[in-house]
Amino acid sequence: MKGEGADRFKIAVLIINLSCLSVGIGLRVTGRIDLAERVWVAGVIFVLAALLVEIARSLRRGEVGLDIVAALSMSAALVFGETLAAAVVALMYSSGTFLESYAEGRARREMQDLLSRVPRTATRYRNGGTLEEVPLEEIAVHDLLFIRQGDVAPVDGTVESAGAVLDQSALTGEPMPVRLKRGQEVMSGSTNAGEAFDLRASRRAAESTYAGIVRLVEEAQRSKAPMSRLADRYSVLFLVVTVALATTAWWLTDDPIRAVAVLVVATPCPLILAVPVALVAGLSRAAHFGVLIKGAKSLEALARAETLILDKTGTLTDGRPQIVTIDTYADLSSGEVLQLAAAADQASTHPMAQTIVTAARGRGMVLPVPTDIEEVPGDGVSTRVNGHSVVVGGTSFVMRRIGASKDSYRVPEPGSVLVAVAVDGRLAGHLVLADALRSGTADFLARIRRQGIGRILLATGDRYAVARAVTDGLGLDAIRAELTPDQKVLLVLTERKNGLVMMVGDGVNDAPALAAADIGVAMGARGAAASAEAADVVLLVDDLGRLVSGMEVASRSRRIALESVIAGIGLSMAGMIAAAFGYLAPVEGALLQEAIDVAVILNALRALRISPPTIP
Repeated sequence: MKGEGADRFKIAVLIINLSCLSVGIGLRVTGRIDLAERVWVAGVIFVLAALLVEIARSLRRGEVGLDIVAALSMSAALVFGETLAAAVVALMYSSGTFLESYAEGRARREMQDLLSRVPRTATRYRNGGTLEEVPLEEIAVHDLLFIRQGDVAPVDGTVESAGAVLDQSALTGEPMPVRLKRGQEVMSGSTNAGEAFDLRASRRAAESTYAGIVRLVEEAQRSKAPMSRLADRYSVLFLVVTVALATTAWWLTDDPIRAVAVLVVATPCPLILAVPVALVAGLSRAAHFGVLIKGAKSLEALARAETLILDKTGTLTDGRPQIVTIDTYADLSSGEVLQLAAAADQASTHPMAQTIVTAARGRGMVLPVPTDIEEVPGDGVSTRVNGHSVVVGGTSFVMRRIGASKDSYRVPEPGSVLVAVAVDGRLAGHLVLADALRSGTADFLARIRRQGIGRILLATGDRYAVARAVTDGLGLDAIRAELTPDQKVLLVLTERKNGLVMMVGDGVNDAPALAAADIGVAMGARGAAASAEAADVVLLVDDLGRLVSGMEVASRSRRIALESVIAGIGLSMAGMIAAAFGYLAPVEGALLQEAIDVAVILNALRALRISPPTIP
């Protein structure tokens, strides 16, 4: 509401100033010059009062802003009777702040579209199979929810029906709905674009993806961009140069109007407004494509990163073991081995067992219900499935159960795990599970190097052999393995000698390094809360390609801001010199500066239309 109130005030200032300028021009045309000037003065004083209040606030914060030059030019024009010039400068300033407000408002609307989608209640199954409407905070893990067509998923969970069609565009920027199968994960905040389906809650509402995104959005856009601070840092110098040039022109010509003309042209709206307009627009566009950047400072750092440090598990890899191959040793096919193993593993809660069950269901397999279940926690499970004796677990456990030696069978490769499957007393096969690289990792690394990253390192707590095996062929500049969290921090600090360091991670152990890096990037809002809080950027989906898109948005936004500043200030300096030599009267200078300001601010607004071609 505070932002909306400020927006309304800026609109009111613009309308009052524009009305006074228009009425004054009408009065002057009809010959009522004195009354016209009074009307112009009234409009200028209104704008000047608002500007002086803003300057006072800045000074209390210890900031000397460039808006002092704008106030000085209006005041000087009023003192020396150039009321029309003062009115044009006032219009220039009020219209510039209105354009800035428009850009920020549009950016806020795009980001707060996320906030407006937060559901307040959910439809839950009772024990008897009936439905009840419950507040969001009452949903517990494992509750079964009914998601109607058009409903927003209130919590993270898995699909319990045969399938679901979900629109994730508000979270990821992906325009096409995605089709999920039974057992696949649903991200809270997704909209049901198909038939109603059942959702098994895997997190409470406060811990779900959407709640994390909402918290991060509320934190975003609060920082002041380094480019803006740079402008303020040199504002005193700019002010001194402006006053010196105006004073010199007055002293050499004995004409105070020359000084007024210089001050009018010097009004630095391009530097005051173009930078925040472009960078805030960049924040909005990045969020639209699933990259949440926590403020303009982080956006600038993202655009200038030179070294990239990547975590392995959950960042370069999916973070969850997957079945990569199935070795068979009997007459059963690989599909039959997987089906029997998954059927038996339905009786186990071990994460590896659940991975096997999910993989089988993902292939559309119907899993019989196991009987005569005997589980040794952490080792494996023995059951009967469709009349067959089935043993699933570690190779040692399975071979002991069937009375055989494990020596003649394969040894797992670094980074992989073997799950043995025996059927009717004979070893039927091995399921080979590994935490594989994310698809498209090599392409991601090639694309991010084109964005200006010159050095890429892997930082992992895993063993070196595993890290080397997983990343073989990726062309990394270095691999640092078996690192503790504090050693990751030390690596980040050491690499700073090569330029700005960007760290990408997802776990609690990555949080210190993310905080220490110049730009920390957390993988997905469903990752560890500590990493999302410590990071400067959060990828709203676990897709490294979005980081390239975010860097492109950041780079283009920064370039647009610089273009606007250089062009605007360059033209303003040329105008100041022309005014000092008497080639521009105050009114002409004000009109020229108005044209410059509109041009550079409209150029800055181009950042609202950035659309990275790298979105997959």
